[in-house]
Amino acid sequence: MIDRYPPPAPVRRRFRDLRDRLFTLLVGACGIGVILAVLAIGVFLFVEVVPLFGGDTPASETQATTEIDFESLWLPQQYPDYETPRYRWQANVLSEDDTPMFSLTPLAWGTLKAAAYALLFAIPLALGAAIHSACFMSRRLRHRLKPALELMEALPGVVIGFVAGLVLAPYVERHLVGALALVLILPLGLLVAGVVHSCLPATLARALSLSRAGLWLIPWLALLVALAMVMSPYLEVVWFGGDMRAWLEQQLGLDYAMRNAMIVGLAMGFAIIPTIYALAEEALSGVPDSLSEGAQALGASRWQTLWNVILPAASPGIFSAVMIGAGRAVGETMIVLMATGNTALMTLSPLDGMRSMAANIAIELPEAAAGGTHYRVLLLCAFLLFVFTFCVNTLAEIVRGRLSHRYRRLGGLA
Repeated sequence: MIDRYPPPAPVRRRFRDLRDRLFTLLVGACGIGVILAVLAIGVFLFVEVVPLFGGDTPASETQATTEIDFESLWLPQQYPDYETPRYRWQANVLSEDDTPMFSLTPLAWGTLKAAAYALLFAIPLALGAAIHSACFMSRRLRHRLKPALELMEALPGVVIGFVAGLVLAPYVERHLVGALALVLILPLGLLVAGVVHSCLPATLARALSLSRAGLWLIPWLALLVALAMVMSPYLEVVWFGGDMRAWLEQQLGLDYAMRNAMIVGLAMGFAIIPTIYALAEEALSGVPDSLSEGAQALGASRWQTLWNVILPAASPGIFSAVMIGAGRAVGETMIVLMATGNTALMTLSPLDGMRSMAANIAIELPEAAAGGTHYRVLLLCAFLLFVFTFCVNTLAEIVRGRLSHRYRRLGGLA
């Protein structure tokens, strides 16, 4: 006989409490497991790196021992084939007479250079999109576009690196002047669009409102891109005598590498834009409405409210977003591996390649003899990346936590 009556209320309550406790324990166990796994990785790397400075690890199968200390890793060294001390990374040797070069300075330089160019490209676009989305875009349009922008974060780095190395890099090499013209024309075109919009009649300005600027700006930006591509041959003749690469080499002494820091900056900047955008938009949207409403009630315009009230209040969250984006840029592997020449150079030129620590680990760790000097130096690179990203992400979370506490306090005062 089927019991059609529901169980008593106390039974349902006990079942619900038991289910909630089990779920809480499961989530807590998963969190503790993640923390222990991270700590275990750090301890493993530290334990593997410590013997490196004892001087008793073999360098490779053809080299008996190599002395490693702070000076040999970070300061210029005198090598047989060079007249002056240099920073060099050349771990693989062909004979016993060759000397392995384990300078980490070019690798650290390449890591920071790639991250700097990526942030230089990503920060203006991500913060501009976050400000527009949080402060000017209509609620309906924001709910549609925000998930699409955040979905970009799901793109694998290997796919972005593949497109950058095999599609973007050859295209920019063939249209180098057009790429330079885009850098100059697009910002000027946006300024012109803003000036024209401010001079429009009221009816037309309402039709082309700032809340929908992301839609009516697309045709204008497409026109600017087409204009830059059409004008690039004429600009190359006028500015560079018909050959920009020859002009760069003769006038500035710069060689153009097809896979260079500029390509890495574009590709890796595209990869970290969703991270910075999502966190910055969350910080800007979390500012209590009472602050902006109070400023506008005192006579401030929307732009004055943005610059003097909203941005200062959300600045810790924006700083946290930039730090987390920088942490991902420093630890990125596949984009740097596939979009650069992986040459350990120390130059500021965006037209030269580089080699980052993460890419160097991916390239050389499968060939390194386990327990040797080369192997442990690569693990030292991994340990340095681990410490850097751990500290950056921890600091960013602390800043975000303090920002959330501030928002709750301000909301309570309102």
